[in-house]
Amino acid sequence: MRLHVLLADMIPSSNGGRWDARLWAALTVLCAVVFLDALDVSMVGVALPSIQADLGLSTSSLQWVVSGYVLGYGGLLLLGGRTADLLGRRRVFLVALAVFAVASLLGGLVSDGTLLIAARFVKGISAAFTAPAALSIITTTFAEGPARNRALSIFTASGASGFSLGLVISGFLTELGWRWTFLMPVPVAIIALVAALRFLPKRREERAEGGYDLIGATTITGSMLLLVFAVVEAPEAGWGSVRTIVTLAAAVALLVVFVLAEQRVRHPLVRLGILRSGPIVRANLGLVILFGSYVGFQFVAMQYFQNFLHWSALETALAFLPAGLLVAVTSTKMGSLADRFGTARLIVIGSAALAAGYAFFLRVDGAPSLATLIIPGMVLLGIAFALSFPSLNIQATNGVADDEQGLASGLLNTSGQVGGAVVLAIVTAVLTSNTSADPIDGFRAAITVSGILGLVGLVIALTGLRRPRTAVAVEDERVLETV
Repeated sequence: MRLHVLLADMIPSSNGGRWDARLWAALTVLCAVVFLDALDVSMVGVALPSIQADLGLSTSSLQWVVSGYVLGYGGLLLLGGRTADLLGRRRVFLVALAVFAVASLLGGLVSDGTLLIAARFVKGISAAFTAPAALSIITTTFAEGPARNRALSIFTASGASGFSLGLVISGFLTELGWRWTFLMPVPVAIIALVAALRFLPKRREERAEGGYDLIGATTITGSMLLLVFAVVEAPEAGWGSVRTIVTLAAAVALLVVFVLAEQRVRHPLVRLGILRSGPIVRANLGLVILFGSYVGFQFVAMQYFQNFLHWSALETALAFLPAGLLVAVTSTKMGSLADRFGTARLIVIGSAALAAGYAFFLRVDGAPSLATLIIPGMVLLGIAFALSFPSLNIQATNGVADDEQGLASGLLNTSGQVGGAVVLAIVTAVLTSNTSADPIDGFRAAITVSGILGLVGLVIALTGLRRPRTAVAVEDERVLETV
């Protein structure tokens, strides 16, 4: 507790004073959980070859070890965010964290590929509830402005660090055995759960009005699940196959029904007017590109380092270390930078670094140089994440009322996960269709997909340099909608 008191004396509170030890402890718990959520997305990557060899999985089945998590996460994030608004953020957070711990334990103990994929799916579902609940607890605890920006920079630094360092940690754990990549989060999740019970405030929460929008919840969840399933299976089934076309058509049909329903129900799951805010829309598109392009790049890099260059799991993990360390060290400073320069400028610089990083890796060959290729490229990608990820989170939640913070964070996280699933499927298709002729050409073609997305992200970010609309204007629109 003395350490908490010391840290509390150094960090300003949401009301302009200083955080007490309990508030700092609560933020630490939330950061630990988002670190675990992000860690789980990336940590399994290095362990995939070992999992395949031990459980005898085919390449298509192996993809589902990653995609099963994405399916549960991306498919239920909107429902998770709205559930936090309706049932209470603390309650949803605690239940979902307990499920995450149990699913992690089961994933490390099973000896069947199908059961492993099922455990990953359940973990994805639990993360779909913990992530938006945790983010909305942050945004409703700290007032909009410097205090919230600072808190969000710490929070998003934890998530970005977990995602970036997941590969590094996985490399060390895989040397001991792939099961440790699943078992390691268990004690951390249990400790976080116990700490959350003690430190997360039991104060009366301002919950969203109204009951459940069952039609909206059913249609959007079904649409997201079908979309993620279709794009994950498309490389194997074929983008022009009947199964892929029918699944995508069903996803679109459910989305249309959802939009129509949300315009008619009294208490919609998603208030569509929130998407009239340019900064919020740009933040969601930005995360689609940032997360999607990097997930695709990471998959290609795994194949290049391990299967083509025959690097060990540890060597592969260390290749990503520069980006991970850069994100971990610098992301906590992004709140003060956002206060000074604004999120739009930071996102533009981060987007430029992202595109430049992918451009570096277009020069891959049979003997890549650490000094002139891998390290500079990873540093640029680290800069991109350090600048863009916290800024996108801040921008996506600014100007949003407290009773819709779960919705705003659910939208943002859904954008990232769906973007990751879609881009990964496209990159996999490009890589598979090219590597049989010339592996290097295949790697370059797949990385080009991420590079093009990086340039699109830069263009979108540049449009945000126009004078932003104020939070008051956004709230005024919301009031007008209810009149």
